Amino acid sequence: MARGDIPQDSYHLVGVSFFILGLGTLLPWNFFITAIPYFQGRLAGANSTIVTLSTNHTGPADTFNFNNWVTLLSQLPLLLFTLLNSFLYQCIPETVRILGSLLVILLLFALTAALVKVDMTPGPFFSITMASVWFINSFCAVLQGSLFGQLGTMPSTYSTLFLSGQGLAGIFAALAMLMSMASGVDAQTSALGYFITPCVGIFVSIVCYLSLPYMELARYYLARKPSLAQGQELETKAELLRSDEKNGIPNSPQKAALTLELDPEKEPELEPEEPQKPGKPSVFIVFRKIWLTALCLVLVFTVTLSVFPAITAMVTSSTSPGKWSQFFNPICCFLLFNIMDCLGRSLTSYFMWPDQDSRLLPLLVCLRVLFIPLFMLCHVPQRSRLPTLFPQDAYFITFMMVFAVSNGYLVSLTMCLAPRQVLPHEREVAGALMTFFLALGLSCGASLSFLFKALL
Repeated sequence: MARGDIPQDSYHLVGVSFFILGLGTLLPWNFFITAIPYFQGRLAGANSTIVTLSTNHTGPADTFNFNNWVTLLSQLPLLLFTLLNSFLYQCIPETVRILGSLLVILLLFALTAALVKVDMTPGPFFSITMASVWFINSFCAVLQGSLFGQLGTMPSTYSTLFLSGQGLAGIFAALAMLMSMASGVDAQTSALGYFITPCVGIFVSIVCYLSLPYMELARYYLARKPSLAQGQELETKAELLRSDEKNGIPNSPQKAALTLELDPEKEPELEPEEPQKPGKPSVFIVFRKIWLTALCLVLVFTVTLSVFPAITAMVTSSTSPGKWSQFFNPICCFLLFNIMDCLGRSLTSYFMWPDQDSRLLPLLVCLRVLFIPLFMLCHVPQRSRLPTLFPQDAYFITFMMVFAVSNGYLVSLTMCLAPRQVLPHEREVAGALMTFFLALGLSCGASLSFLFKALL
């Protein structure tokens, strides 16, 4: 620490606590989408599980459009609570928001785990699951924003650790799925163990949060109430949500974006007719400066959420039934996406190309639209209209690698460029605007997934 009067982080406990809290906030979304085969099996009318579904070469029919609904009902709360952000933070105490959200998420995930042992008809099971998805993601949105409100009072190192934990959530969920499948236990026990895992993660997150007041360094920083804390929270939350997912970000790929508000290296050129004003920035003026970057962010997430996981989770291996076909989708869809997406996000820590003045950025973003037909023409057994032009597994793996890397890189790049296009006192508003457009892109992509699935 630069100042001697600032307490030390003994045994790095504060950093570890925020890392675990970051991991816990994105576990629900990732565990739901990774378990899509389990839910499809239950909705197909059988009390199936992850293991039995994985050995099914063609996969169960998604009669309830579970892939699409789970994505849409996960992203709509994000958009809603982005709009209600200011109201919630003024009316509900911080401790109530954080601890209450964690407890509700834990209870709802415990319900999801308990339903593994309950025989239910598909209709009620679908309704209960969708209600759980909606409320879990609503409280996750409140939780994430509240925690970033606290992180706004602390050094950026802890924001980076928090985001690193969130980045591992997707990889953690995919590995939990693979371990569940490879465990060799009976099908129900395998599924039960899979859903108990995030319950343990949320419980540990609760313990970490409750322990923060007993740590001297945490007490020192959390007692401070800087005037810009909420603005830092909004800008940093935008960094988080680009995971969707979150929207889902390893090591320190967000470090560059998190420190932009403190980086005077690049100042935007002032327009001759617009003198610099130190007062409250205009939302319209800020939007006019970043509209193209914001539109790129919307399009990136729209393309990603329109096919992932609604379409990509339906792709199966073209090889004969066996071990590879059993593990194909968990590895090549979810695990590969999260790893490559994290790699793409980390690249902005080393270079940022193209810059904010280049017209190549919109071109690169628009080119990602090609991934929609590419994935739709892969080996998806449940199709009635489009042909299969890319049946081999290598095609899907290649598409997924480029798709995930480009998603992570372009999302990170747009989030880094937006603050550089405005004046320093306008960056708070720019962060809030980018947060809104990020949530808008996620919701648009989730909505379009219904259309693309119907075209198969």
